[in-house]
Amino acid sequence: MGRRGWLTHDQFLDYLGAANLIPDPTQQNWRLGPVFTTATFVGYVLGGAAGAAVATVGIFLPAFVFVALSAAFVPRLRRSATAGAVLDGVNVASVALMVVAVWQLGRVALPDALTMGIAGLSVFALVRYRINSAWLIAAGGVIGWLSLAAQY
Repeated sequence: MGRRGWLTHDQFLDYLGAANLIPDPTQQNWRLGPVFTTATFVGYVLGGAAGAAVATVGIFLPAFVFVALSAAFVPRLRRSATAGAVLDGVNVASVALMVVAVWQLGRVALPDALTMGIAGLSVFALVRYRINSAWLIAAGGVIGWLSLAAQY
């Protein structure tokens, strides 16, 4: 952990990778599994069982409450040109925040050409052949280990 008790980039990426090893029972393309698992695991590491519970509730509860409270108002807001433009701006800002987060994590997670190649091939295999991500992570680990062993 960092000096403030926060996770380092490496720890976060390790937790996110471990979370992707756990199968998703819904078998959908966009999964909540890694988000749920990462939040729970990080909460546990930082605060034990209570931390895991708080992190799990904290990652989902605000979104559920916001959606429940705003569901009736959004269609009315969309009819207003000004409010609709504001909502469109919020959507664009959300996408921009996700792009920045992916960029920052990508810079740490993809430090060299080999890692970028593994990532690219993994994305291709995942999208084209729908290979389970656990196999892709295992294959990446083996390739990385073989690369490291070849250096010695």
